[in-house]
Amino acid sequence: MSNTLSQLASELEGELYFDDFTKKLYATDASVYKILPLAVAIPKSKNDIKKLIQYAHTHHTSLIPRTAGTSLNGQVVGSGIVVDVSKYWNQILEVNQQEMWVKVLPGVNLDELNKHLEPLGMFFGPETSTSNRCRIGGMVGNNSCGSHSMIYGTTRDHLLEIDAILSDGTEVTFNAISKNEFEAKCNLKNLEGALYRQINDRLSTPKVQQEIKSEFPKPEIRRRNSGYAIDELLDTEIFSNDTYLTYKSEAQRTDRRFNFCKLLAGSEGTLAFTTAIKLNCVPVPPQNKGALVVHLHSIYDACKATIIAANHHPGAIELMDDFILDNAKKNTEQQKNLFFIQGSPKAVIVVEWARHTQEEIYKHIAELEVELQAAGYGYHFAKLYGSEISACWALRKAGLGLLANVPGDSKAVACIEDTAVHILDQPEYIAEFEQILKKYHKSSVYYAHIGDGEIHLRPILDLKKADDRTLFVTITSEVADLVKKYRGSLSGEHGDGIVRGHFLKRMIGEANYNLCIEIKNTWDPHNIFNPNKITQVAEIDKNLRYTSGQVTKEIETYFDFSATEGIIRMAEKCNGAGDCLKSHHIGGTMCPSYMATRNEKDSTRGRANILREILTQSSKKNPFDHPDIKQAMDLCLSCKGCKNECNSNVDVAMLKAEFLQHYYDANGVPFRTLMIGNFVRSMQIASHIPALYNTFMTWKPTSAMANAIMGIHPKRKFPLLHPYTLQHWYKKNIKPKPANSPHTVYLFCDEFTNYNDVEIGIKTLKLLTKLGYNVIIPSHHESGRTFLSKGMVRQAQTLANKNVEILSGIVNANTPLIGIEPSAILGFRDEYPLLVSRDNVPKAQTLAKYCMTTDEFLAKEIETGNIEKSKIASAPLQIKLHGHCHQKALSTVVHSKKLLEYAGHKVELIPSGCCGMAGSFGYEKEHYQVSMQIGELVLFPTIRKSTGYEIVASGTSCRHQIYDGTGKKAKHIVEVLANNE
Repeated sequence: MSNTLSQLASELEGELYFDDFTKKLYATDASVYKILPLAVAIPKSKNDIKKLIQYAHTHHTSLIPRTAGTSLNGQVVGSGIVVDVSKYWNQILEVNQQEMWVKVLPGVNLDELNKHLEPLGMFFGPETSTSNRCRIGGMVGNNSCGSHSMIYGTTRDHLLEIDAILSDGTEVTFNAISKNEFEAKCNLKNLEGALYRQINDRLSTPKVQQEIKSEFPKPEIRRRNSGYAIDELLDTEIFSNDTYLTYKSEAQRTDRRFNFCKLLAGSEGTLAFTTAIKLNCVPVPPQNKGALVVHLHSIYDACKATIIAANHHPGAIELMDDFILDNAKKNTEQQKNLFFIQGSPKAVIVVEWARHTQEEIYKHIAELEVELQAAGYGYHFAKLYGSEISACWALRKAGLGLLANVPGDSKAVACIEDTAVHILDQPEYIAEFEQILKKYHKSSVYYAHIGDGEIHLRPILDLKKADDRTLFVTITSEVADLVKKYRGSLSGEHGDGIVRGHFLKRMIGEANYNLCIEIKNTWDPHNIFNPNKITQVAEIDKNLRYTSGQVTKEIETYFDFSATEGIIRMAEKCNGAGDCLKSHHIGGTMCPSYMATRNEKDSTRGRANILREILTQSSKKNPFDHPDIKQAMDLCLSCKGCKNECNSNVDVAMLKAEFLQHYYDANGVPFRTLMIGNFVRSMQIASHIPALYNTFMTWKPTSAMANAIMGIHPKRKFPLLHPYTLQHWYKKNIKPKPANSPHTVYLFCDEFTNYNDVEIGIKTLKLLTKLGYNVIIPSHHESGRTFLSKGMVRQAQTLANKNVEILSGIVNANTPLIGIEPSAILGFRDEYPLLVSRDNVPKAQTLAKYCMTTDEFLAKEIETGNIEKSKIASAPLQIKLHGHCHQKALSTVVHSKKLLEYAGHKVELIPSGCCGMAGSFGYEKEHYQVSMQIGELVLFPTIRKSTGYEIVASGTSCRHQIYDGTGKKAKHIVEVLANNE
């Protein structure tokens, strides 16, 4: 087979991979399943798709279409060729503002699409919680909905036209057609004609019509994704004079012409391969928004309160339970979004309105609160407006990722998380569901779309245990019966896939199930499109990600992974939700290399998957000694974006450092790594002859030689030495008072400021002294950042222990430790408590509380009144501010912005992620290109356009990268504040 795949690879315009490394990357999605594919294709053209179809025919394999790979039910895993269109198929083809439609390729991201449409007053309504990484092709495949489905309905409701390639390789376009056009299609003597003839023959039969009407979910339920949407096809002018389905949302389309797009929506890529999609758009929602967050004592009360709330015509009613809220408290990014929670509610419902006037919203909120109080539902009613609502929705969208934060092997499992019933049936349905859980002594997570009758229900199970694997099947089966009792849909929006397709016959009846099989066989007679999804699905406990009785290895590590019960479980926290797959257009830091390459291997998810797989399967004494892990980690910049922005808090930077140390243990430390790790020692020696060192590093022949020896890219220049060190200047010019004097602060003299950025250090000392602080540079060792960044963890561990032992006795709330270089000082908060010896952990944890960046310290001092703003005021500047990655992940850039504004400057944050330099990463010859690609995403273009602006960046690497990429010199924030001297 490898020979034929090699031949296929040579014929494609795009890429084809069939190595074990890539197959492991694509063996999982966001579900509980794992199936190793035959190969992974990254097509560039329709011709590529046709060649893949032909190959599948000839070699009796299959194609599994994939975009972001966030499917929860195993839709995009399979033993055939995974066809990933997310990399190249991401263009918006055409926008028609007058007719309010847009045509896109299937790999277009939802948030990017709406960002493109917003200036035109247009909006694609079904906005999912995964909107920052989901793609339109996946939304069509799953018939996605979103939080505002009460007014916008489903993707199917806005689907106008699909360009597709059929299983015989022919190109077709599906759209709304008249009766005459339908008859003409039936007369076609090809596969397209067969599709129309088959559906015409079957849906014209009264018995079939009656089976559909009696067995399919209640038509009033908007979220009906069980099986193929033959009920939607029945409700067209071809087969029915009367409207069978009930359309309630103002944005749902009521065009009753026949359109096979209704069938393709929710078909999970099992019928045809989509190549372009035309979507109906709606006007941008009104800007005035308000929400009432009702705090409740039970899920049952939440269901009852929702019935009342729905009568007030909100745009969304979303549920979050105490499990979600409690886990949000453990997430650094989401903690700040809990501001509106009072007490310990069992559940909250978020009821939101968007209206043209704020008065309308006030009226709705007031009336609903009165009615709920009268009915006895709710003990607290939080009212949110403006940016507060955005924070609330960010918390709600984080729900899926937050579920992975539970320590141990028991997780909130996706099996019945998508059931939908009529809103009036929901209270009793939930009560009966809880009885099922009680019978088996299990609990569940409850969240999401309660206003549309769909609560994501996730039982807590350990799928490594045989008993819980049995319950996985049993609970899903019993809940399927319960959903059928209420004529609901086992799949509300996430599709059937593997886990729910198994129960489809039970959900829609045997006759309708057989009709679905007949449709699949007509469209795809050779079963090449995503087989064994929706129909003819195997048992749901086959091909699970974890094996029965699987024992998680205990691996000795340098970092303390006890919070996640070991390093493997840290990697297992990645549930595949794909928060790391967003582009630079969306914002955020995670994951800079993925943003540049768009390769799965360069995502947080890809790295976690590879690490989990290798560490779990390896029989080596040193399981880290594996080239696949090295390949996965190669382009990780250790930016720490994942620790903050990944809702599962998978800290790949720490995983990479841990891996590298073990890898070096087996293979030795490379020369360049040794040199960079020992940067301080080199600078210390060179500082005795700074002029000679600088001459050597600036004279072209010698600098080129140094770059070549070190493996540094020719276009990079080594940082130069200052004529003297900061420590030397401090001892000569600053005479500190005793440590017990008022307004004493300790300054951490990091290795970069001490040798290279000395002027910034001097200005910091002068500024703090001017502001009335007694500044002491205590005796301490280097931060260890260079060792950490290169994976020399043992050396960093030694330094961390020494620094903690020295500083923990003197640093406290009254005498904090502040730092100039973010990556150095923030290591005290981040790595130190997880790296030091067990005896030093309490000291490190306490010390971490009182370590902060200089700008964070000064901003807080101004806010508490200890510094008058007038003391830092200067002639106003227009400033563009780039935040350091570690600062964004472990602190916040808000302090920097506020501090500059307190000084009277006008400040704009550059919406950049990582600058691309990341310590030595951007210097290294093999990483230079990616480093510059990352800079070119947002940072460099923004700076080039910023004529008349002062560029500010606190990180030394950031400043070097900005200069190399734009020729502009960025300043540290202290340099700007010192301008008035």
